[in-house]
Amino acid sequence: MANDPERNRLSARLGRAAKVGTNLSGAALKFGAGQVFGGGNDDQIAAALASALGNTKGPLMKVAQMLSTIPDFLPPEYAAELSQLQAQAPAMGWPFVKRRMRAELGADWQSRFAEFEKEAAHAASLGQVHKAQTHSGETIACKLQYPDMASAVESDVGQLKSLLGIFKRMDGPIDATEIVNEISERLREELDYERERKAMRLYGLMLADQPFVTVPEPVDELSSSRLLTMSWVSGQPLHAFENADQETRNRIAEMLFWTWWGPMNRFGVIHGDPHLGNYQITGEGTGINLLDFGCIRIFPASFVEGVVRLRESIRADDFDGCMHAYEIWGFKNLTRELGEVLNVWARFIYGPILDDRVRPIADGIKPGEYGRKEATEVRKLLKERGPVTIPAEFVFMDRAAIGLGAAYLRLGAELNYYQLFEDSIRDFDANSLAARQADALASVGLTQIDEAKA
Repeated sequence: MANDPERNRLSARLGRAAKVGTNLSGAALKFGAGQVFGGGNDDQIAAALASALGNTKGPLMKVAQMLSTIPDFLPPEYAAELSQLQAQAPAMGWPFVKRRMRAELGADWQSRFAEFEKEAAHAASLGQVHKAQTHSGETIACKLQYPDMASAVESDVGQLKSLLGIFKRMDGPIDATEIVNEISERLREELDYERERKAMRLYGLMLADQPFVTVPEPVDELSSSRLLTMSWVSGQPLHAFENADQETRNRIAEMLFWTWWGPMNRFGVIHGDPHLGNYQITGEGTGINLLDFGCIRIFPASFVEGVVRLRESIRADDFDGCMHAYEIWGFKNLTRELGEVLNVWARFIYGPILDDRVRPIADGIKPGEYGRKEATEVRKLLKERGPVTIPAEFVFMDRAAIGLGAAYLRLGAELNYYQLFEDSIRDFDANSLAARQADALASVGLTQIDEAKA
């Protein structure tokens, strides 16, 4: 990697910084002016910020989407605007594709495929996918990383810290340090396609006992650190089933639960990007294709234990137990007042798994508004009693909960979420989870992210 011409180049970082900085500076200044001089309102400034981030494409737009799902981190107007950003970028043309494939597979790369489609089948913020066929007749997907993404990530992380510094100084009840570090680390990992290939195998292993889930299989001989080739899978988007009968919608929601929370509660691993585009529904709503394994989070067993303990403590109305769970998660210097604020959010997130009954995930709430009312209340209380530092581990677990909640709302699913969660933690033991996790990671060549915390 030492001779990698694309590895975090200074010139590329400077060019990216200039482009992104131009887009963000106007929105940032507008925000500051609005706070100091009363110029403009939050809705207008939020729209300007979303527009600026949308124009940047690449990593920073992906970060903006992540931030929009973290409760009480941004004012509600900003979170609502950023949540609408779509990680879609125009595909790069054939000259780029040829250069990338030649660099990863050699000058004769085309001879290794029976067919290779010139037009991208899908383009996102960090790369694009091309459909191809092997000489043995297998249809495959080739995911190509855009050029200079390492430089773009480092530049955008710097811009992000500057932008969030403005929010913190002007209107910030939350210390964003660990949040920014967590998102930055996961973004860097998303650029490592060799790691994603291992994560794909890990998910195939963890979900092997769930026959309704299909995880693509990587093709090692046609993959590298910036090219990930895998089996091609296809299905329908979730919205195609929003008007299906109740039984079908409930079945899809239950499959979604086991696809995300099964690995979390049995192995301490979570898919950190529950974007609607990262799963497809197959058959007549009888199966799921799970996609995109660049952003997974491997938790220490103690963190999962904290998740289980917090739920038990909330059910028992045990405030001291809740505080202990927050400490396990990594919240520091908590006062009783801050614990009460965190419980407002926890009761919302855990609400569906506290009631032993069939129920919707929430009543009278639109998918894009899931959690907004509660986040606004928590934000207000934190401004009065905070600040508080959100631990790194919280970011992606919370993001998954919000993302899945929105999917359940779209489906209008009615399930006994309490019983599903009970089934997922049956015979839960932190030591057993740690051993199971270690074996699974070793089998695919992955390492624990936070070994010091494990």
